Amino acid sequence: MADERIENLTPESEPNQELGTVSVDDAASIAPKLRFGAGSGQGRNGRRRHHGGPAGRMMRGEKAKDFKGTLRKLLHYLGAYKVAVVVVMFFAVGATVFNILGPKILGNATTTLFTGIMNQITGSGDGPDFGAIATILLTVLGLYAISAVLQFVQGFIMSKVANKLSYRLRQDIDEKIMRLPFAFYDTHSSGDVMSHITNDVDAIQQSFSTSVTQIITSTTTLIGIIVMMLTISWLMTLIAIVCLPLFVLVIVFIVSHSQKHFTRQQDYLGEVNGIVEENYGAHNIIKAFNAEGRTAAEFKYSNDELYKAGWKSMFLSSIMMPMLKLVSNIGYAASAVLGGWLAIQGSITVGDIQAFIQYMQQFQQPVTQVAQISNVLQQTMAAAERIFNFLAEPEGIPELPEAERADAALAPASVSFDHVRFGYTDDKVIIKDFSAKAEPGQKIAIVGPTGAGKTTMVKLLMRFYDVNSGSIKLGDHDLREYGRNDLRDQFGMVLQDTWLYNGSIADNIRYGKLDASDEEVRQAARVAQADHFISTLPEGYNLEINEEASNISQGQKQLLTIARAVLHDPKILILDEATSSVDTRTELLIQTAMDNLMRGRTSFIIAHRLSTIKNADLILVMSHGDIVEQGTHEGLLAKGGFYADLYNSQFDVIEEE
Repeated sequence: MADERIENLTPESEPNQELGTVSVDDAASIAPKLRFGAGSGQGRNGRRRHHGGPAGRMMRGEKAKDFKGTLRKLLHYLGAYKVAVVVVMFFAVGATVFNILGPKILGNATTTLFTGIMNQITGSGDGPDFGAIATILLTVLGLYAISAVLQFVQGFIMSKVANKLSYRLRQDIDEKIMRLPFAFYDTHSSGDVMSHITNDVDAIQQSFSTSVTQIITSTTTLIGIIVMMLTISWLMTLIAIVCLPLFVLVIVFIVSHSQKHFTRQQDYLGEVNGIVEENYGAHNIIKAFNAEGRTAAEFKYSNDELYKAGWKSMFLSSIMMPMLKLVSNIGYAASAVLGGWLAIQGSITVGDIQAFIQYMQQFQQPVTQVAQISNVLQQTMAAAERIFNFLAEPEGIPELPEAERADAALAPASVSFDHVRFGYTDDKVIIKDFSAKAEPGQKIAIVGPTGAGKTTMVKLLMRFYDVNSGSIKLGDHDLREYGRNDLRDQFGMVLQDTWLYNGSIADNIRYGKLDASDEEVRQAARVAQADHFISTLPEGYNLEINEEASNISQGQKQLLTIARAVLHDPKILILDEATSSVDTRTELLIQTAMDNLMRGRTSFIIAHRLSTIKNADLILVMSHGDIVEQGTHEGLLAKGGFYADLYNSQFDVIEEE
């Protein structure tokens, strides 16, 4: 077993020699570490997984679901379309009633035909009355036609309701994604989040487009068939009623055992989607570090769990129909024998036997549909519970009512940090005691070694996170007194990590001001020194940037994000190592553009190359979450302290090289 390769985890997989020789035993030990971090609880990119590990995942699948609570929430969503649902119920009941009446009336035709033939044989009367038979057949045909029309109408309406419901769910999920704090994305896989808006919503849509009407028609059919059976023979009906508890027992037994597997299947489907999304986005890194084997082990671990949960749930679902069919056939045979005996006794007619046999055949259909619906509903409830759990995720500190919010659209104000303390987790404080003040129009540089908390301060300033204690003020108001949208509208930000979306270059620049004209876009590109390289591209400003933004260089991407900030024309500017990905000549050009852009604006600059912030009005030197020095470039050098050591060390490295 130890020598068996990871490629042989499932019978369908083919060996891939490029993936290395990761064994099944190795996969069992490697995959959890890859997936959840070796001892840290974190996966690739430092993100903590949603379910905390393989053991935690299995336990979650075995827990009892809040079926009733989830169903109530779904019905609440469905309440917006209650008029349409009532109409669907009316049409579904009507279609079922017309369909149920058919066998009883058709039995009269059989009785008329049988009586006529017997009269001919015995010579006691005329032959079959074909005129009456034709009338009966036309009546039955009309009933079935009306039933078909009603079924079509209710199916059409229910399809619209299901699509509107899924539309609303996707809309709510998308809005929730926009409202969730940054801390949520630090601890959840993006693929798992995307699975809510794709797989989970699709499961609900498919279920509601068919299951709701099936529940109505199945219930109506079952009641209607029992009533029609009773009009024929209570004794024969008793056989059908005796079969009913057996049907229920089979369904309850299988559903109770398959529920946990459906839950685990839905959970691991989201997990697999997350891995695939990450692997696709990081395929260059995977290949560069020869990590194909480890990545395969990571994927196969979750895929194997999905496979196990999937086949168990499908196997239990598949044996339901044969077991129901067995019970149905026993009842069918008993009804046929008893009906023949009653016909010999003269208690019922031949047409009644035919009608009852048809009803007996139909009797299993609503029960079977209920069994099928029960399986679908399990997946639906599992998907719905995941969605509602996601929608219930805390959104951080709520916004103040609009009437109580401070006005952020005023003239540039001072920015002050008053004993700020913050940590991404309670046990890991990054900013311990940070106090500083930036006057309007000042250029503030924040420097320090990696991990000192420089970028974290910017995230707090933008209210991506809220401080644990202390306060950050814009003018006389705490940042939490502003609406997040109003506050962030005053800022322009250029980060180390560039972000561009799938669209034209012009559209990506225009993201800073959606109503900007083409000339304004070009002017912003000129200020950011991006117009020249854009003009050399085959399609210029209309060039489509692909999803990975891999058809332009990293430096060019940085220039476009700077152009976006220029176009936004903010009151407060944040530059987080904005020139880190460009060459020295371009850096000088951008520095000149930034000096023009920062004139008259309060600016915060995070810099590693200290030569770029010599002209800053105030330099804050950070170390381990605290300000250890502050002052101007010349003043800090004259002190010969921490800043001077940082500054001189850069030149020492250059001299050594």
